[in-house]
Amino acid sequence: MKRSAGFTLIELIIVIVILGILAVTAAPKFLNLQGDARTSTVNAMKGAVQSAAAMAYSKAIIAGKDKASSATAGITVNGNGVDLVYGYPAATASGIANVIEASAAEWTGVATGSSYILTPAGMTSGASATCGVTYSPATSTAAPTTTTVTTGC
Repeated sequence: MKRSAGFTLIELIIVIVILGILAVTAAPKFLNLQGDARTSTVNAMKGAVQSAAAMAYSKAIIAGKDKASSATAGITVNGNGVDLVYGYPAATASGIANVIEASAAEWTGVATGSSYILTPAGMTSGASATCGVTYSPATSTAAPTTTTVTTGC
């Protein structure tokens, strides 16, 4: 008599249970990809804001507007007038926002007090933002500061 070869039902159930346990332990690693991507995007925007401010400052130096405490439409970038504070873009929609030209479909920019806060679309914007980039204008003694908040991304 020939014996048939194959797996028993219990062996198949054990393999399925082991695969289920592996899937449950590995799934959380892949579930937070959206938050990681948003955090990386915010960090990239911080670099873009810093670069844009530095380039605008270079243009302000050439125009001789780097010493004034404020200059409305002090320089022009891509046809847009850029308000300046000590040669750097002001923390307003007509300042840093005109330099970086972030897509309104992807970023929300809000001027709050003396800062300008950029948040990814769909996130809480303004002073209570938990995911975004904050640009604070230059002072007479310091260059502008750019910080990120990524606790809520």
